[in-house]
Amino acid sequence: MKRIDLAHSPDADDIFMYFAIKFGWVETKDYEFDNIGLDIETLNKEAMKGTYDVSAISFGMYPFIKDEYAMLRTAVSFGDGYGPKLIRRKDKKLKRNFRVALSGEYTTNAMLFKIYYPDARPIYMDFLEIEMAVVNGEVDAGVLIHESILDYDESLEVEKELWDIWVELAGQGLPLPLGGMAIRRSLPLNQAIDIENILIDGVKVANSKKEELCKKLEDENLVRISAEMLTKYLDMYASDESVELSELQLKALDKLYELGYERGIFSEPMKTEDYLIPKEYEALRNS
Repeated sequence: MKRIDLAHSPDADDIFMYFAIKFGWVETKDYEFDNIGLDIETLNKEAMKGTYDVSAISFGMYPFIKDEYAMLRTAVSFGDGYGPKLIRRKDKKLKRNFRVALSGEYTTNAMLFKIYYPDARPIYMDFLEIEMAVVNGEVDAGVLIHESILDYDESLEVEKELWDIWVELAGQGLPLPLGGMAIRRSLPLNQAIDIENILIDGVKVANSKKEELCKKLEDENLVRISAEMLTKYLDMYASDESVELSELQLKALDKLYELGYERGIFSEPMKTEDYLIPKEYEALRNS
């Protein structure tokens, strides 16, 4: 068996997309996947160290690891009319240099936030701590991500939707890139192709057995939210749109990287297509 480290975040859409493999519902050939659950900023930092074979990452961080990791086409999360939310207390008015809690320095939402609010003062913390940090006045505002966007304290309200920031920066018609998967380039190309195909199958199977998988995840206490909330959340971030990158999603990623290059966040321009696993090799191998 070839053992592969598969690192993902503990939020519901990641767990949903990978646990069809964990539960043995997908043919994995002679690969054995070791699931590792860590918050997304930890995963971003570990990817910069090259820690795991396959890892969930923030799209906004990928240019920093593009020489060591290829981007996978599957298990992707995009917003379409929705996304992370900048929230504040209802009794709070934000000054230009307001203190804001962000879920990590290298997350996509942090990248877009800092472009839009250059004078704000970020404080980085675990995404699970952000809501209460705003409620308690430790910070003036915070960007909620993952399941937190669906249900938060009644003392809070939305100051700005990250979706609206994305539209203002990128223009109409493109989904909001959030996160995806990357695979270590040191793995042999044939193995990388196998792994990508297994993960694609995993997301397909998860979507085809959504009701059964959601019940199993809830029964085994693998998710933090109710089945009703889980279904709503998965409709947003783990759907047929998550199976494989589309042309429109590739355009959105290219726009994200263009914005980052123009503002000096990334050192060189890049086209996402150039950093995917080449499909031609598989076609030649099977011809």
